[in-house]
Amino acid sequence: MENKLFTNTHILSWLRYFSENTDIDLEHVKILDITRKNKNLIPTVEAHRCVLVFTEAGNKDIFYKMWDVGLGDCEIIYNEGSEPAGEIKRNKVSEMIDRGINASAGMIVLNPNARSTIKFGMDNKKFASGSVKYVGSEIRSVLISKMQIDEHKNLCIISGESIAVESAMMCGEGTVIAVEYKESDRETMEENVGQFGLHNVTIIDHVGKDTMDTLPVPDTTMLVASASLEQELEYLTGLNPAMDFVIYTLDFKTAAALPDILARYGLTDVTVIQIAVSKLTSKNVFENQPAPWIITARA
Repeated sequence: MENKLFTNTHILSWLRYFSENTDIDLEHVKILDITRKNKNLIPTVEAHRCVLVFTEAGNKDIFYKMWDVGLGDCEIIYNEGSEPAGEIKRNKVSEMIDRGINASAGMIVLNPNARSTIKFGMDNKKFASGSVKYVGSEIRSVLISKMQIDEHKNLCIISGESIAVESAMMCGEGTVIAVEYKESDRETMEENVGQFGLHNVTIIDHVGKDTMDTLPVPDTTMLVASASLEQELEYLTGLNPAMDFVIYTLDFKTAAALPDILARYGLTDVTVIQIAVSKLTSKNVFENQPAPWIITARA
């Protein structure tokens, strides 16, 4: 069994402490233990008005990272020390960017601007600039919708950098395997992971037993069709015959051939759609964006 820094007894004692010393309605508190593997602080705070966060001593830049992504107005309710006792303190994140966590303890983060809906279809300007040419936000929204993500899903994203980032934000109790074949793309992906404070993303350079054997088995894979498509399908369906697939391609011949290719791997429930997006420019002219085919498949 996993050794936990914060047990149920610890969590209950901190809940009691904040209940007795604040007027916060604990019914609406989201509990997040970031001392455990794969837990994302920033996306959780962005999506919840009140988060009880358990942290480990030595996290030096936690508040700076929150401030850097626009969470400076969040309020931190905390105390000094590692026990749920003593004086309650309250400060905004913007007032705490020069300090870190000096004791393993609980703290409450209040975000008055938390969104109440799922966040996807982010503006491409928010992602790290680098070698990656990101898919348009409208197309990304459709792809993520087709993936039917929930909090606990394990995902594999092949050559879909911005999709991996947004998916990781949405599956806070699951994991994302981001496959990037180019070294420059892996570096950009690493920059995005750091920028968005994501701890449930593993970046690898190819699909295979040597890279994925110790990782969680994906429930769904999203991939950009390439020359290695069949090699990827063979390995992934062997890993999980019930895996769902969402495939992106700009090539008509590839889209037309995919139903037969997928059938060879036991994926017979196949749907093919094409998405077209046009944007009005500053010259009042509609500009057509790339119109990909999106193929969904399952056994």
